[in-house]
Amino acid sequence: MTIHHHPPEELLVAFAAGLLDLGQHVAVATHLVGCPHCRAMVRTMEHVGGLVLADLPPTAMSVGALAAVEARLDGPGSSLAVPPRVGAGLADVPGLPPFVREYSAGPWRWIAPKVHLRAIQLPVASATRVFLLRSRPGTKMIEHTHTGFEMSCVLSGSFVHAGGHFGPGDFDFGDGTDDHEIMIDSAEDCICLVAMQGDLKLNGMIGRLLQPLIRM
Repeated sequence: MTIHHHPPEELLVAFAAGLLDLGQHVAVATHLVGCPHCRAMVRTMEHVGGLVLADLPPTAMSVGALAAVEARLDGPGSSLAVPPRVGAGLADVPGLPPFVREYSAGPWRWIAPKVHLRAIQLPVASATRVFLLRSRPGTKMIEHTHTGFEMSCVLSGSFVHAGGHFGPGDFDFGDGTDDHEIMIDSAEDCICLVAMQGDLKLNGMIGRLLQPLIRM
C-alpha cells in the first residue's frame, strides 16, 4: 500500500500535543496505523515537545493541583484512545483499524443514490462526529463544500477529485475553502472513515433542491 496524501502538518502537531477532540483523534490515528511516514513525524514532534518541557524551569504547583488532576483521571473522558469493549459489530468493514472496531456503530443507512452512512458511537462527547461512508463504484457526488471541516481516511476502494487520486491509507482534508466534485473510480465499493464538524453544502440548483435530503 502506497500512501500519497497525509494530514496537514499542523494537524499532526495538534495530535502529538493532545489537542484534538476524540473524533479528530480517531481520524488521525486511523491514518497513522497505516502510515509509517506520519508515525515517524509524530514521534519526532513528541520528542521535541519532551525536550522543551525538560528545559523549562521548575514551577511550584498551585494549591489543590493534585486533587484536580486526580478528579480528572476519575471523571468522564479520561481516556481518548482506548474505548470500552462493547462488541461493536464492525468486523465486516475492510481496512478498519482494530481500535476502531471496538466502538459501537449503528446500521448502514441510505443518504443518497449509491451512498450509505454508518454512524460510529464515541464513548465520550466530541464536537466532531465520526462515521463510515460507503459509495458504490461509478458514484459521482454533487459538487459541494463544507460549513466546517471533513477528514476522510480511505479504508478500501478509491476516489478522485481536483486534489488528486485517493486510495487505501490516504487522508483527505476539506473545509469551507474547498469545492469537491468526487468520483468513485474503483471497481469495488469505496469505504472511508470520516470525521466531520459542520455540514455539507451542495452547490448548484440541483444541489440546493437535494440539500434537505442529505443528512450526514
